[in-house]
Order: sequence, then C-alpha cells, then structure tokens
Amino acid sequence: MSLRLTILGCHSATPRVNAFPTSQYLEINDRHFIIDCGEGAQRQMRKYKVGFSKINHIFISHLHGDHFYGLVGLLSTFGILNREKELHVFGPKGIKEATEMLLKISQSHSKFELIFHELASKKSELIFEDDKVYVHTIPLNHRVYTNGYLFKEKEKLKKLHIQKIENYSIDKADFLNIKAGRDVVLESGEIIPNDELTLVPEKPKIFAYCSDTSFFPSIIPIIEGADLLYHEATFLSDKEDLAEKTLHSTAAQAATIAKQANVKNLVLGHYSGRYKDIQLFKNEAEIIFKNTSLAEPGIIFEV
Repeated sequence: MSLRLTILGCHSATPRVNAFPTSQYLEINDRHFIIDCGEGAQRQMRKYKVGFSKINHIFISHLHGDHFYGLVGLLSTFGILNREKELHVFGPKGIKEATEMLLKISQSHSKFELIFHELASKKSELIFEDDKVYVHTIPLNHRVYTNGYLFKEKEKLKKLHIQKIENYSIDKADFLNIKAGRDVVLESGEIIPNDELTLVPEKPKIFAYCSDTSFFPSIIPIIEGADLLYHEATFLSDKEDLAEKTLHSTAAQAATIAKQANVKNLVLGHYSGRYKDIQLFKNEAEIIFKNTSLAEPGIIFEV
C-alpha cells in the first residue's frame, strides 16, 4: 500500500448533528499530509487514530470556514503537545495573517516554527517536492480563490529479479546501480542488460483532491489518469441551477469530470444538508462513472 486516504470530515458548511466539515488525512509513499481542516478536525484525528507527530505539511484549499476554521485549534494542540519540529502550511494569500492574529490574541503559539506558503497563482504550479512526493495545485472555480491539490509519488527504483541475478557472479555492491537502471558488466566483459535483472516497479500513485468548485473542465488535463479523485458534490442534478449560482458541483458533474479525466476511482463529498440520504449522490454519479464511492467520516480508501 502506497496511498491511503482517511476521511475525517466530508460535509458542507451547514451545522448538523453528526456531520463534520471537510478534512482529510493522506498517507502517500511514507509521507503524511492533512488536506483542509474544518471545525473539529483534530477531534476526528483522535477518533480515527491519526498520528499528530507524523504531520509536517497541511494544505488548505480556500478560506471558507468549513475548510480552515479547525486550523488554529490544531496548531494550538501541537503547542500543547510540545511540538518542536517545524510545520508547513500551504494555502491562499491571507492565511498567514488570519492564523497568526488568532494565535497571537489567544497566546497559543508554542516553540515550533510555523512556515506559511501563500498561494496566488491561477495556474497549476509545483508547490512541494521531496525525494518521494510531488504536490501541484489544481486551480478551481469557486466564490473565493481556491485550489485543489495533486499528490504524486516519484518514480520508484526498479526491483531486483533475484532469481535472474543469481545466474551470474554479481557483487551485492552493484545492486543499487541495477535498481537505478544501469546494465552490469561482468569480469568477462559480457554486458547483462538491466531489463534482464530487474522487475518493472509499480506505477507511481496519484491522488487528486478537488475541493469546492463549479463544474470546471479546465482541471481535466491536470488530474488525467489519477488513481483516486476526490471531487466535491454539494448538490444533485435537481439543484443544478443552485450549484451554478453558488459555484459548486452536482454528483453528475463530478462523475463527468472523472470520466473525461480517465481516473480510476472517484470519491464524492461535501454533501448539502438538504439531502437526507447520501446514497442518492452515488446513484446519480454511477450512471456516468461506475467506480464511484461516497466519503463518510472514518472511511479509508487504499490504492
């Protein structure tokens, strides 16, 4: 398993009993990220056993309360837990001022360094990279400046085909070179092609997170072929006019994006409280895109 998504919250902004606003915990290639941080996110993290100490990067899609009002509470809790390691927060311009003001007034900030990466571009850009993962923005169309995020594993080294390697006198010191794709030259001068000594590595996994947005086909080239796509579906098609007015999406529109982008799996969320049965969202989307699932608090998706 190299991609594991835990849904912490998946409902829209209207307060309801047993409904939690948007927040997700993503594990990809041994990296751990929080994506959006609605009210009560840290409670959900405790409930679903998300490790606070593993989180070094938080990605906020936009500055509507149901997506970031839980951030200050989470940062305060990091202070209570005596966190010392730096923490990076990515989000729209303004998130630094808003967060630091509340932390200052409440005297909550502790000794760990808080590093903000404020975003303003309306084009997709690489905003994070380490030796295992890339993160790009997915520009969306909402009432305020909003980004989704594309998380992609880096290419993995090839796997050794031990049975084939044992047919030759190859020193273990050469194994790293073989995994990196190099051929082997034996003492006799014979060249053993790399493809003979290795197995094809797994294709890098991709998760696309599309927060609040209207139907926005411009994102299709960015999320093309993703293994897992989360796309908001606030309304059903019976309220398509309201979706257009509020710059949200319907389940059918989310499914259309998934189909046109040729993703493997679609997860819907951000359901409006006007619908009492969220199964209706799945029913509508499956007509267009079969591999559709529903986000619910605590549910885990693995690739």
